[in-house]
Amino acid sequence: MHELAIAENIVGTACSRAAGRPVRRVTVRIGALTAVVPDDMRFCFDVAAMGTAAHGAALDLDLCPAIIFCRSCQADKRLPDRIPLCPCGSADVTVTTGRELDVVSVETA
Repeated sequence: MHELAIAENIVGTACSRAAGRPVRRVTVRIGALTAVVPDDMRFCFDVAAMGTAAHGAALDLDLCPAIIFCRSCQADKRLPDRIPLCPCGSADVTVTTGRELDVVSVETA
């Protein structure tokens, strides 16, 4: 479960940004291609936050779809899964969204 390591980093970042103030809410943008399971992330965040300034903080997840640009179709397409192939069958694609894993905001008391 890689979500625990990610959650520990998120908590560390949030607490660092909070500079000693209690953390109330953390918003994280997560792309579909990161293989992060939202429910697992929420659970791991709560575990990682125990005993820190982020203990009891809410975790908001902004889930981003996987979007590719297909050079064959010359169009943006949403991927139905994590395999970077265009629905037309072309593998000549560029991933434009879906790899995000960013702390967007930290709300403190």
